[in-house]
Amino acid sequence: MGVALGPGILGWIEPNQFIKTFSEFGVVLLMFLAGLGSDLKGLKKFFKPSITIAFSGTIFPLIMTYFVARAFRFNFSQAAFLGVIFSATSVSITVEILREMNLLASNEGITILGSSVADDIISVFVLSLLISFTGSQSNENAMNIVYKILGLVAYFVFAFVVIHWLINYIMFYTKKLFSPMSETVVSIVLCFSMASLSELCGLSDVIGAFFAGLAISTTDSKSEIVKNINPIGYAVFIPFFFVSIGLNVSFEGFTNDFLLILSLTVIGILSKIIGAGFASKFCGFDYPHSYLIGSGMVARGEMALIVAQIGFSANLLTAGRYTAVIMAIILVTLSAPFLVKHAAGRLTKQAS
Repeated sequence: MGVALGPGILGWIEPNQFIKTFSEFGVVLLMFLAGLGSDLKGLKKFFKPSITIAFSGTIFPLIMTYFVARAFRFNFSQAAFLGVIFSATSVSITVEILREMNLLASNEGITILGSSVADDIISVFVLSLLISFTGSQSNENAMNIVYKILGLVAYFVFAFVVIHWLINYIMFYTKKLFSPMSETVVSIVLCFSMASLSELCGLSDVIGAFFAGLAISTTDSKSEIVKNINPIGYAVFIPFFFVSIGLNVSFEGFTNDFLLILSLTVIGILSKIIGAGFASKFCGFDYPHSYLIGSGMVARGEMALIVAQIGFSANLLTAGRYTAVIMAIILVTLSAPFLVKHAAGRLTKQAS
């Protein structure tokens, strides 16, 4: 609907601050619900394959996109930056696809979710290094790298403490409050607090929201909170997030950069399927399940758009090529649900 009603086709709706604000609430709530629906024991069980798949799913797109960009005469910094853009995976869109296909709680779904979170963390770290080393003030940038690394470490230590110790005390005392829906209110406060803190530490806010949901998923309040927050998210805010992605589609200059858009789209799809799929096979999954995991890692969505905007602000991408890159991100993201559906269909046929 965002593509159809937005500037790309009909032009009835323009991106504005209202839609942007609601979409930001939507993506945070979507990832919070993803954390609530996750199995912490399952994530621990698939920790090693998730990390392996995340590294492979980052390195393959980074290298393959770099060489494609060099073929189109991007300089080293710009080509490396494009590689970082297409190495990121959209956790939120992947979660929604898996949820709608009832695959989120499967072994493959848990692996994809863990890999996507690790993938984003790796991409943010590589982006920080790239921006620092391509800047003009090397000493200041070197210190920025140190601060960002310390910030990441501090945040993960804090998230670990919340998940394993603090959350039980928080929810225990919350139940003693004589306030309507006190557990739901406190969980929303925790969600947005951890999301804001993750941004301050250099991560995406969706990572913090996911960890908040993951923490609450270990408590007895989980089912009550899910029941109360689902209507808030899916009836209001979450649809705005997906509409906002479609509103970013613009076909201006499409013909001039058609070959670049097509190349980045094809490489964006293949690099994740090959990279994540190859690592999945190495981790013991068979070919159909490896294909499903690779397909589940294809979506770029908000993470790639965020990374693209950061790099554009840092002068790592010209205005003319920025539109082409955004178009490729959108096309790759739109292909993800069809690829996951195709992979899941093959598994169903195999089972029957």
